[in-house]
Amino acid sequence: MHREERLKLQPAIKEKIKSIREPVHIQVFVTPTCPYCPRVVRIAHQLAIENEFIRADMVEVMEFPQLVNKYDIMAVPKTIINDAFSFEGALPESHFVEYILSAIKPDRTLSYR
Repeated sequence: MHREERLKLQPAIKEKIKSIREPVHIQVFVTPTCPYCPRVVRIAHQLAIENEFIRADMVEVMEFPQLVNKYDIMAVPKTIINDAFSFEGALPESHFVEYILSAIKPDRTLSYR
């Protein structure tokens, strides 16, 4: 597999996020030494590129202590969706998208479980 292929979202993921038609704000909290953070940031930014309703920010925890306190960040990568939903760790793209869909539709059941 070429490097470019690994950096692209899977077609099934692209199809799934087409259904998002309301604003989604993703914040990924990172540190420079975290080996898993770049992967999560890449996924968040790719989702934002694919869907105009998704906005993604990378937040370096040492630079924004007020946000670390606000969201009670204890480990990275930590992802906050719409200021209300969060998860820690580097998840596969499919799980990441399921969390986004669950955040915007709270009564929805995660389909990967």
